[in-house]
Amino acid sequence: MKFIELTIHTTAEASEVVADVLWRYTNYGVAISDVNDVIALQRNKSMYWDYIDDSLKEGGDVLVKAFIPIETAPEIIPKIRTDIEECKSNGKFYLKFGTLEMTRRTVEGDDWLEIWRKHFRPIHIGKHIVVCPEWIEYQPECGESVVKLDSNMAFGTGEHETTAMCLKLLQHYLTPASVCIDVGCGSGILGLSAIKLGASYAYLTDIDEIAVKSAQHNAEINCVQDKVKVVRSDLLTDANEKADIVFANITAEILCRLAPTITQFMRRSGVLVLSGIIESRLNMVMDAFTAQNLKLDKRLHEGEWYALSFIL
Repeated sequence: MKFIELTIHTTAEASEVVADVLWRYTNYGVAISDVNDVIALQRNKSMYWDYIDDSLKEGGDVLVKAFIPIETAPEIIPKIRTDIEECKSNGKFYLKFGTLEMTRRTVEGDDWLEIWRKHFRPIHIGKHIVVCPEWIEYQPECGESVVKLDSNMAFGTGEHETTAMCLKLLQHYLTPASVCIDVGCGSGILGLSAIKLGASYAYLTDIDEIAVKSAQHNAEINCVQDKVKVVRSDLLTDANEKADIVFANITAEILCRLAPTITQFMRRSGVLVLSGIIESRLNMVMDAFTAQNLKLDKRLHEGEWYALSFIL
């Protein structure tokens, strides 16, 4: 089977919005390539490289790639461009999108799948979580909990700073028998990690049908489907749950839309973990949630992204 590898040139701050649009049109893989991530890893020595090009410089385009079946590409690619242009012109995002130049090339299905699979390795996050592709056998060390993901299906592998910070905060706050809610769950990584660490129940929502199917599939391969409920929903519109910990790793503007109703889904002394926030939106998000009588407890910062935790 042949695919079109579609590459869109954008900025770091808009890369997740562009990736989200691409996920609407493919379930064959979306990847974000940002040279700034490589440079940051090299600086803090959290990963070691056999070779790194001395000419790498910060800044420049971030590349968001998607794989689209060749027979549907002529119809789908114009829709992708239209949706991205609508996001760019929509005032609610307040993001710089860069050139949005599109390039494409034809690849064989087996070729890109092999590249995709080679890209993912077990990722250690915090003291206890190891995120592992389902096709890799990993023997956990004492105290480690392995979360298996079918990374072909939806965004959220633990590699991105926004997800990693949520997982670190989860490990700080989680207690045995915690009930968790994950708003905009993507692959389900946050809720599944909570269950693996001892949570009694996780309620996951996403507006995207592919994400819902992905989270359900990932719950099954982790053998925790009896403790996880995945619902297709716009934020928590259809929820009737109260949680000890609520996660929302989405854009700042959507977080602010969630703010007025969030406390009705939190138990007393519950924790709210927010991520997906760039610096220019940080005060806007903090103001929106402190206005709901939530107390800011922790603030993490990795790369260009911030994560916040609040206590009710």
